[in-house]
Amino acid sequence: MTASALLSVRHIVKDYRAHGQTVRAVDDVSFDIAPGTTFGLVGESGSGKSTVARCALRLVDPTSGEALIDGVDIHRARGRALRELRARVGMVFQNPVAALNPRIPVRDSIAEPLRTHERLSRSQIDARVAALLDEVGLATTHAARLPHQLSGGQCQRVGIARALATRPELLVLDEPTSALDVSVQAQVLNLLRRLRAEHGLTFMLISHDLDVVRYMSDVAGVMCRGALVEVGPAAQVLTSPAHEYTAQLLAAMPPTPGAVHPPASLDTNEMSPLP
Repeated sequence: MTASALLSVRHIVKDYRAHGQTVRAVDDVSFDIAPGTTFGLVGESGSGKSTVARCALRLVDPTSGEALIDGVDIHRARGRALRELRARVGMVFQNPVAALNPRIPVRDSIAEPLRTHERLSRSQIDARVAALLDEVGLATTHAARLPHQLSGGQCQRVGIARALATRPELLVLDEPTSALDVSVQAQVLNLLRRLRAEHGLTFMLISHDLDVVRYMSDVAGVMCRGALVEVGPAAQVLTSPAHEYTAQLLAAMPPTPGAVHPPASLDTNEMSPLP
């Protein structure tokens, strides 16, 4: 673990049993995220990105390996120590509508982590919820609405407000814009950048969109079939890749206006198989 790392993922392996066989979703993944930076994890759907994030937050248990928050393994923490670690991290999920309970109003969705982690009165919770809604660009009138009464972008803003409720240091963003319209994507990304600057947040960003990773990230990691095949400064990884899979990802991007050559097809079968 790097001394300055807020989150250190060490040799995470995750196996699943399917149809009598063992499927390795994550294969010996390690990386560090320094405080105040954004680590972008990019790769195709099914490459293991979200599983790594869920292991890092103890939403699922890894087959082996560890996830350290300020040097403390979240998978070994118990009781009060575990609750304190959970309060220091938040997660924004890929599907903003499905991530919210359809039967409870926005107010209760945002207030739930406050009730879990802090001892606050009803008036204090209401005040915090109103402040969080304002911070993500929603009106206090949204507090009484149900998820189906909101747009996808508004639901994602509610998800961000909920993730911020306990004033975390680390936010894990799992494809935070993939389910949104293009114009709304830009609004959400700019909101996240502003929140990071204002609160000194650390982000772990998961995306299959290289442009999103390039726009948001300081460091980029590239996953292929469960393995982390390349990691480095985002500008370097996404312009001068060292691994053939990263080069194929870049070549498979839609052409920019005026481009002469069509994008290359992405073929991972030509690469050496992982163990």
